Amino acid sequence: MIKLRKDKYTKMKQFLYLIWITVLFAFPTKKEFSEAFIEVASNGNPAVVSIVSEKVIEQRYHQFFSPFGDQFPQGESRGHSLGSGVIIDSDEGYIITNNHVIEDAEEIKVIMFDNREVKATIVATDPPSDLAVIRVDPGGLSTVDLGNSDQLSVGEWVVAIGSPFGLHLNHTVTAGIVSAVGRSSVLSRNNFEDFIQHDAAINPGNSGGALFNLDGELVGINTAIATDGYSKANAGVGFAIPINMVKRVMEDLISDGRVTRGWLGVQIQDVDEGMAKALKLNGRHGAIISQVIKNGPAEDAGVEKQDVIIAVDGVKVDDSSNLKNLISSGRPNDKTKLTVIRDGHERKLTVTLGTRPGEKELAETFRYGEKLFDALGLRVETFENGESMSFDSLKGVKIVEIKKDSPASDNNIKRGDIITEMGKTSIKDEKDYETELNGYSKGDTIMLRIIRNGSPLYVAFEIE
Repeated sequence: MIKLRKDKYTKMKQFLYLIWITVLFAFPTKKEFSEAFIEVASNGNPAVVSIVSEKVIEQRYHQFFSPFGDQFPQGESRGHSLGSGVIIDSDEGYIITNNHVIEDAEEIKVIMFDNREVKATIVATDPPSDLAVIRVDPGGLSTVDLGNSDQLSVGEWVVAIGSPFGLHLNHTVTAGIVSAVGRSSVLSRNNFEDFIQHDAAINPGNSGGALFNLDGELVGINTAIATDGYSKANAGVGFAIPINMVKRVMEDLISDGRVTRGWLGVQIQDVDEGMAKALKLNGRHGAIISQVIKNGPAEDAGVEKQDVIIAVDGVKVDDSSNLKNLISSGRPNDKTKLTVIRDGHERKLTVTLGTRPGEKELAETFRYGEKLFDALGLRVETFENGESMSFDSLKGVKIVEIKKDSPASDNNIKRGDIITEMGKTSIKDEKDYETELNGYSKGDTIMLRIIRNGSPLYVAFEIE
């Protein structure tokens, strides 16, 4: 009996010892922990660059007049701004950075990790996301693996690399943790913001630089810092654009020169406590529809005012900024499933996304409650009349209004013209017209066959 108890006690000791050994080796040693950061810095540094932008700055002086008729002249000086960037395609020489780093630059110089200086050209920019793609001659470039920012967790370690304060501090490496994800309305509610908030030290000059996870994957592009209001220095609150948003934007910038975003055709706002109570909602998550644009994608799908959108393609909607990001990450003609709450009941709607207009046109659309003009500056309606024309069964779209100073207004297009072809494609109605027009981008040349006063003619011009 005593021997059995001793055997049991011995086995218990052995079991506890095995658990202790397992736990001990499950946690990295101090050296192993340090080596993780060393490896990220070693692999990431060669793909991070410093960017020097040069531009002309007007010196505006008050004009003081002397008794002799002289006045102080206005002058110009050349100014420099410093930022960072990340090589995302070493074969083609593409570098991602912030738009504000290279905005209005007349000359851009890129300084590599090995101190080589090369000139860069702007491929395309997207101010609403504050992203830009520039290009250098390929050759001897390093690049990085792109991660999945959706998999980032609050509390996860991240490493920032950039050029804070000046070239004498280029390729500074700092570390911190992810403080929060999905931050919006940080810079502007009009921008597309879904920031990663972190506390790795970043400062002026870090803009456009890299944010890595401990696997050495690029998970964000550092963009902004929050300060105490008296200083531009780091206060432990930095923001990075998640790499999943960066991927979507840079693909469009490289392939098309602009970002084409999905559009729902609604005005939205956050759900407050009073609205949640009045609409008998279970919480304040989601976004409430305050306006449905006439003839827009949402109206066609049956979306109504006071609907509360709580999910997009099964992804929960937190607030109006979150909804804007989810919809804009889609592409025109995508079939998108909305989950809405209407009259206390959940409904499923499928909407075919449209193309998000530019900011000026968007403001105009919301003001008048409908999208007035397309990318050509036209308003059209389906036309079909074979009796009063010299063409049998003439079909197309009739131009009912032309926007002032638009591409169409400057290129021999007139009200009443009937568009029957775009390129080599026949246009029978508004749907044909919109589908075909969505295939064109800014800078493309479009050719239209129109009927004017019974006579056909072609008109070709570039889309601005």
